[in-house]
Amino acid sequence: MKPTLVIVGRPNVGKSTLFNRLTKSRDAIVADFPGLTRDRHYGHGRIGEKPFLVVDTGGFEPVAKEGILHEMARQTLQAIDEADAILFMVDGREGLTAQDRIIGEQLRKSGRPVHLVVNKTEGMMRHVVSAEFHELGLGEPLPISSAHGDNVRDLVEIVLAPFPSEESDFELNEGPKIAFVGRPNAGKSTLVNALLGEERVIAFDQPGTTRDSIHVEFERGGKAYTLIDTAGLRRKGKVFEAVEKFSVIKTLQAVEEANVVVLVLDASAEISDQDAHIAGFVLEAGRSLVIAVNKWDGLSGSAREAVKRDISRKLNFAGFAAIHYISALQKTGLDPFMRSVDEAYSAAMAKLSTPKLTRLLIAAVEKQAPPRSGMLRPKLRYAHQGGMNPPLIIIHGTSLDQVPESYKRYLEKTFRDAFDLKGAPLRVEFKGGKNPFAGKRPAPQTESEKRAAHRKRIMGRKRYG
Repeated sequence: MKPTLVIVGRPNVGKSTLFNRLTKSRDAIVADFPGLTRDRHYGHGRIGEKPFLVVDTGGFEPVAKEGILHEMARQTLQAIDEADAILFMVDGREGLTAQDRIIGEQLRKSGRPVHLVVNKTEGMMRHVVSAEFHELGLGEPLPISSAHGDNVRDLVEIVLAPFPSEESDFELNEGPKIAFVGRPNAGKSTLVNALLGEERVIAFDQPGTTRDSIHVEFERGGKAYTLIDTAGLRRKGKVFEAVEKFSVIKTLQAVEEANVVVLVLDASAEISDQDAHIAGFVLEAGRSLVIAVNKWDGLSGSAREAVKRDISRKLNFAGFAAIHYISALQKTGLDPFMRSVDEAYSAAMAKLSTPKLTRLLIAAVEKQAPPRSGMLRPKLRYAHQGGMNPPLIIIHGTSLDQVPESYKRYLEKTFRDAFDLKGAPLRVEFKGGKNPFAGKRPAPQTESEKRAAHRKRIMGRKRYG
């Protein structure tokens, strides 16, 4: 088992910067103001032969009794319960604060090994800047700079010293990656928690609670998954804060990373054009799609019919996606929803046989040939698979640049139905043969060559005519 290192401290001391350096990633959003991180954020790291898990937490406010600060504190306390070692981070430039003392006392009660980390000490006399933190009674303070990497390796080696080395290399979860996207307050975090069976991410009745993209590995029915909870996406004209702009970027990156994207719709609110824009982006990215209509339990019969009509009208271009009407809060409809997720993942990663693809192509052309373009009719000769996630079919032939979009959609439907590809946006590309004489002009003839060619044509007509 890899040891779990949990980074704890008050807001804006540099916890996410250290997380990114330890995981050699940019997974955690970093900006120069407090309260950016809210949920627990897990990552993998390694020093030499010692792999480890590292957990980034939100700014710890142990005295908060309600609101988002209380939820953030509860997330931090859950991370502390999971920890093998705690990195208690303080700000060397601001010095020891009353809140540091409160946090230090809380960590002392946890019974976990605590390492006091004094951050932002670059360019300073470290023994001087760390002197006042001895007052916390948590051992020798370790001065570092998470932004510049100063002493970070020494810190990790000290923290991991009690833990044995592991010979085998570690691998990240290889199961399907499922990103949950949608407008703010649609219930994405609640749905993730319902699947996990625990309050893993903060689900709060306030839009914009989730700011970062949180990756959670879990197992269901003996199968491994990675769930990615993302920030809500508002219309571009309503995104003003720098934090929200970072969150939008993280959400779009999560879509690109995922195998399956779950579009969470709020049934209690109008199905908006923004929902359609989000679905359109998922299709442009080529990701499999499952639509989860949340908060279904609180609607009357007439309201449910109105929602279904809106979905049919505004999301008709995503007709290949399964639609599930669920309640994340009541945990209803989750089993059939997850079956559709598995089907969408299988469709995204399907391996398509070249002989079967070619036979299907020939049968489709015999049933309905592509329309003529002038004097020529495009000829479709054979097909093969060009990629996965999304499945890509490449068709070879001649005059393929004259094939209309309507015929391309006809072929897509033919292949989708034949291979039972549910939930994946199948793509078809045409690749025409190259004419070796294209762009080449014949060499000019002399007068004698022209007369000889003319006599040859005349003699040929007399011989066969």
